Amino acid sequence: MSNQEAIISALEVCKMQRDSGLLALGEAEKSSRHHRIQSDGADSKTLVEATEDNSEVESEVKTPSIVSINNFSNELKSANGGGIVDVLLSDAIQSPPMWDNGVKVVPSMDAVVKVFCTHTEPNFSLPWQMKRPYSSSSSGVVIRGRRVLTNAHSVEHYTQVKLKKRSSDTKYLATVLAIGTECDIAMLTVNDDEFWEDVVPVEFGSLPALQDAVTVVGYPIGGDTISVTSGVVSRIEILSYSHDSTELLGIQVDAAINSGNSGGPAFNNKGQCVGIAFQCLKDQGVDNIGYVIPTPVITHFITDYEKSGQYTGFPILGIEWQKMENPVLRKAMGMKPDQKGIRVRRVEPTALESCCLKPSDIILSFDGVDIANDGTVPFRNRERIGFSYLISQKYTGQKAVIKVLRDNEVLEFSTNLSIPKRLMPLHINGMPPSYYIVAGFVFTHVTIPYLQSEYPNVMDTPIKLLEKQLHAMAQSEDEQLVVVSQVLVADINIGYEDIANTQVISFNGKPVKNLKSLVQMVEECNEEYLTFDLEYQQIVVLETKGAKAATHDIVRKNCITSAMSDDLKAEINY
Repeated sequence: MSNQEAIISALEVCKMQRDSGLLALGEAEKSSRHHRIQSDGADSKTLVEATEDNSEVESEVKTPSIVSINNFSNELKSANGGGIVDVLLSDAIQSPPMWDNGVKVVPSMDAVVKVFCTHTEPNFSLPWQMKRPYSSSSSGVVIRGRRVLTNAHSVEHYTQVKLKKRSSDTKYLATVLAIGTECDIAMLTVNDDEFWEDVVPVEFGSLPALQDAVTVVGYPIGGDTISVTSGVVSRIEILSYSHDSTELLGIQVDAAINSGNSGGPAFNNKGQCVGIAFQCLKDQGVDNIGYVIPTPVITHFITDYEKSGQYTGFPILGIEWQKMENPVLRKAMGMKPDQKGIRVRRVEPTALESCCLKPSDIILSFDGVDIANDGTVPFRNRERIGFSYLISQKYTGQKAVIKVLRDNEVLEFSTNLSIPKRLMPLHINGMPPSYYIVAGFVFTHVTIPYLQSEYPNVMDTPIKLLEKQLHAMAQSEDEQLVVVSQVLVADINIGYEDIANTQVISFNGKPVKNLKSLVQMVEECNEEYLTFDLEYQQIVVLETKGAKAATHDIVRKNCITSAMSDDLKAEINY
């Protein structure tokens, strides 16, 4: 054997030791209560709070010392004068590539693009105007069909979106095809053919296993060029998606995910995309806890768009439910020792399943899969997961078979799944907020973005609005929670100036169903007084003629173009 062959053989041994050692690297996993989950976009706003059980796991893994490799390097150099040794040793000691059956696999870096977006958010406090535009950058990944995926929060309230390839200095104008707020995914395309030259779309892989290696690629803060971080799959479970507070399947990884990584792909060791980075955990004492949207959620979004021509959403079971872990409770509800399930507390009136499910029903199974007393169902590899995972695999309008125990009798129902109407919508679908002004009183309907804008600190939210946010259910598809947002001070509303974010119960003795109904009643009122009944037994009484006459002057003084939003004008033919 020649000296060069001996060197190469020895270096291969070093590389094998290096790879095996690095693959064994472990890191202590820590979780604590009251962490804040943050969307990892440029604004890095805290959106929701997650609570986890206190736990701590520590592990020690010994890795081969790099000193032995360096000593070996010096011996080889002195014996052979450097040359090829420097090159081979450099390759041996550098960060490990991904390997598949001994073959080096390189992810498609050119399929990862940088997303530039200009956002213009609605001003919920002053709904007749928009906020100052701002810019952000994030990441995206090219998929088949001349399309690009990124996060929904990366293009929220967009006015312009541009994409830049890794190998290009040109920013291309992009068109937003669909935005999935619940799953935090958006689909884009570029009309310029030049953008698609020499771009190979990524291939999607299956859901990874625990401890599988992942490589997260994107354009996070800290530089302008592409960034690569690596780690392993730490956990797979139902997660709260911070952008919309929806619970869907998610992957936790220990690869660093930072602001700007949003929308970037996560690759497995075969170079396949197994997810899209979208949020991370930020708190003192917590490091490298990132979250990835897995391929089942991504393919659901893509298939939904391809089938419907638009995004229709993830259906949910419109119920509130209770665990049945207490044996006395199970016995009282008439459950046999071999029966397991969950108890229905309430049913959303606007949900399609409200025609078959009733409070105190015990749901035993969903589509033939038995539900345990803690609300979990079998997953893979002896794992368990929340039963909402089964529902999230369905599409809006699809049928599902639900088996229930009711009055000691087992019943089976087939129902179409839907997305029930929420009393406080989670998002406004890109539409500006509706408003109506009379005598300086600004009326609007409450949405979650409205509350987040008015009360950045959730503890400042009025208790009744907070209670309705958590528990109130819409009784009909068109029901809204109408409030007096604020009062624009004028002579006619003296004494009412401090009213803010207070629900309107009725007008002139008639219940207020939604903002449109209130506008119609006020505009058509010929009575002497306008009487608004508010919560907390407050009332507002205005002279009809004086109130309507003063409105024009109040609107003009506050530089407001109209006393009514455009959508309301169209609905009532104003």
